[in-house]
Amino acid sequence: MREDKKDINVLDELNKGACMGRDAIHFIMDKVKDENLRKELNRQYAKYKETNEKICKLYPEYSDKEPHKTGAMNKVMTWYGIEMKTMLDDSTSKIAELLMQGTNMGIIEGRRLLNDKNMDSDVHKICEDYVAFQEDAVEKLKPFL
Repeated sequence: MREDKKDINVLDELNKGACMGRDAIHFIMDKVKDENLRKELNRQYAKYKETNEKICKLYPEYSDKEPHKTGAMNKVMTWYGIEMKTMLDDSTSKIAELLMQGTNMGIIEGRRLLNDKNMDSDVHKICEDYVAFQEDAVEKLKPFL
């Protein structure tokens, strides 16, 4: 087992980000009226799930624990934030804006992690793929603004 705390931390942060993305999409999906946006969110949800699966597969090489996920409180806060921000405006544009804001936070965190060059190549690849997916997701959401 390669027990490098830095690699474990990167995998934990990416897993939490992917869980948060899945939670946000799950919580907002019932408000989505635009069929094209719904298709895009289903695609993103599948990519987040794929990221979680890659991390779970690689994680045992670094730790005998489970990768960190979002806690119950974070899930409640995500749900509450979505409910409050869409109470008066649940338009396609508003939904895209909210998702882009969250995705941009994921990009920032992912780029910070990538700037640390001292991670195993397998972990680095997952991190690169995650950031590329997030950047692509923002581009795909822009037309819905």
